[in-house]
Amino acid sequence: MPRPLHFTAAAELLSIILAGTLPADAQMERYFRSHPKLGARDRGEIAETVYAGLRRRRSLGFLATGSDRDATPEQTVAAAWARLRGLSARALEAAGYRGGARALVERARSLDERTLPPAVRFDLPDWLHERLLARYGADETERLAAALNEPATLDLRVNTLKASREEVAACLAEAGYPAEPTPYSPVGLRRRERAPLFKTRCFEEGLIEVQDEGSQLLSLLVEPKRGEMVVDFCAGAGGKTLHLANLMANSGSVYAFDVSAKRLERLKPRLKRAGLHNVRSVVIQNERDPRVQRLEGKIDRVLVDAPCSGTGTLRRNPDIKWRHIDIGKLAAVQRAILAAAAALVKPGGRLVYATCSLLREENEQVVAEWISGHPAFAILPVGEILARRHVALTPDDEFLRLSPHRHHTDGFFAAVLERR
Repeated sequence: MPRPLHFTAAAELLSIILAGTLPADAQMERYFRSHPKLGARDRGEIAETVYAGLRRRRSLGFLATGSDRDATPEQTVAAAWARLRGLSARALEAAGYRGGARALVERARSLDERTLPPAVRFDLPDWLHERLLARYGADETERLAAALNEPATLDLRVNTLKASREEVAACLAEAGYPAEPTPYSPVGLRRRERAPLFKTRCFEEGLIEVQDEGSQLLSLLVEPKRGEMVVDFCAGAGGKTLHLANLMANSGSVYAFDVSAKRLERLKPRLKRAGLHNVRSVVIQNERDPRVQRLEGKIDRVLVDAPCSGTGTLRRNPDIKWRHIDIGKLAAVQRAILAAAAALVKPGGRLVYATCSLLREENEQVVAEWISGHPAFAILPVGEILARRHVALTPDDEFLRLSPHRHHTDGFFAAVLERR
């Protein structure tokens, strides 16, 4: 049964996340560090409540207020407990809610969600619902929205320089955390439930990395070869950098570019744990940085996982839905990065442009606009590459499009371009 401590902390943390700019998981980590007296069970209860509030914020707000207007964090937490967990009015009051628990519980028990406006029922902001509806149609948008409101699975990538997928699966099972092979990535494992894997021998010895299966497929599309020069243009904390270096069997050079020194700093211990030494981390000011320009025309393969709206990651980052996102501004940044990255590719080389967005404005439109003015580049159908990499996935056309309702991965887009 939730305690007053849980109610107060969940409402406070939800308020901080919605008012701030940090991602929800980062803000949670900061909040729990500043409240060391909260036990593991307390933290789990609070985090679960906050994520439920973020995922279902719009429909819970309707339940709490009786209209489509923002609810307070306290109302959202109470509505989540009443609607999603079936708490009684007395239990809500005992937990600390003072906003009319009896009326809230009555609405929770009688509300027919089918009567709500679609965007409210799907817990999507209007701007995103309109775009998804135009792209997918009503039925598929409903299935996609339902999948986006479910917690993500825990996907792992096996470090095949150290062990096979079967050996790692046995290692995890021995530790009490069995995992099943992912359906598409030949080096992926999946757990349906979270687990403290960072304390296992498998993790400490560098046999696994946490990485969504869809993200693993992006590195496979790059198809790096031993001894090549490869650039991960927007490397972040280096998940795909590690995979690229692994695919090259610790040979050649992988340049990890990013504008954030803090993010790249997180790559160092991961490289050490994985046993990789063919990666060079490079902090750049922007896509026109001289350290980028010095490599123009010299790189065999470039991966651009461009900054984007993140709409494909709402299972993990539901707070994104409720932030202001300027799609036009993002698309302009994506075009600039794509142009700079393409300049690095030598004749015969490959460029993979990817996002974790579900929106055409950041995906197909960016690629179509750019390639129309660059006849030296041609689109390579991703299906042929995936077949060579033993990925049992047949794309609808020349691009890779992944979504949680179809593939049970995060939402990803990728286009593969070859320089003639």
